[in-house]
Amino acid sequence: MNRLAEVAQQEACKSFHGKIMGTESNIHEIVKPFPKWSVEEADALWCAAFVLYCCKKAGMCIPYKPTECSMSLAACPAWEEWAKADHRITYVSGNDEPQSGDIVIFDHVFCDSPHDHMGIVIMVKKDILVVAEGNFNNVSCVVERKRDTHIRCYIRIPVDFRY
Repeated sequence: MNRLAEVAQQEACKSFHGKIMGTESNIHEIVKPFPKWSVEEADALWCAAFVLYCCKKAGMCIPYKPTECSMSLAACPAWEEWAKADHRITYVSGNDEPQSGDIVIFDHVFCDSPHDHMGIVIMVKKDILVVAEGNFNNVSCVVERKRDTHIRCYIRIPVDFRY
């Protein structure tokens, strides 16, 4: 298994969560790299921040806002923008074959909007992706998702990446 996939699986199983069922959020470490964003503002919007958190935990050196991006990596569209602009990163169509450790961006998963959710591929099965996600109903978890038209793209960042 890819190092990023290993880390993402471990981190997703730690039960990070936003404010749910009267409990206070525990996503402080996930939101910390984003200086203009509070835990309260991130509540129910932190899937992309979880991906950056896992990348950093896996040893990648990635800023919260690469110069190629018009917004910070707290937003799913920023990841796609960055992947298309930085030649060191591989941008792969959602129709192509994913790999363990790929970042996957979804369309129309939680709302009727493009790039509305993302996660990290842990395992690829014939018609299923096993994905580590932050903010799945405001909690972190490992889920199985169909390989279907909701997959917008995959982003492949080298494990030793340094921005």
